[in-house]
Amino acid sequence: MDNDNWFRNATWNEEIASKFEAKLKRARRKEQYIRIQASMLTGSHPQVAHALLTRYFEMSDDYDHAQAHVDRATAYLSEGKIEEAVASYEAALKREEQFPKLLTMACVDLPYLIALRGMVEHFARAVEILNSHQNRLMFAVDHFKWNAAQAYISHSIGNPTSAKSYATAALSASQRNNSGFRYHPSVGLVQSSFSEIQSQLQRFCDA
Repeated sequence: MDNDNWFRNATWNEEIASKFEAKLKRARRKEQYIRIQASMLTGSHPQVAHALLTRYFEMSDDYDHAQAHVDRATAYLSEGKIEEAVASYEAALKREEQFPKLLTMACVDLPYLIALRGMVEHFARAVEILNSHQNRLMFAVDHFKWNAAQAYISHSIGNPTSAKSYATAALSASQRNNSGFRYHPSVGLVQSSFSEIQSQLQRFCDA
């Protein structure tokens, strides 16, 4: 990792940790470097990410709290701790209400998680979040997740007509091959990692 990206390590060991702490000691705005480094490790080293995020939340700069809660949710998901992830996403949404200048995609990612995991006890909350944040959708993947979540929930509660309608919209979003942004044509597109979800949505359409 070069000197300019010392806080974006994708892996972690004693040597990397030592170099990170040495750089951090001399850095200004330490909070942001800690949060960003944590976000890089949520999948590969979730326990390290949690430790870094705990340090972040104990510091004075609370500007990026919403994203830090989302990062914590991602780390919990890597550990299979679903309810803890739900709580962290909810914390992000609560923070956004208090500080709306900095928003995350927890408004889509939380309902998407609830829907795909079949967390029936959270369905009402998921639909509430989806419907109240629809105007926040920007990228194709956002539209895909929003409609996929609605489709899964509609199917689970026995509404095949709505499930088919939402599934069709989700699949349409997944077919977009250009973001519409001149200098970033591939940003926010639906990737191949969603293929299993797309197959299920197609089954909703074919039912």
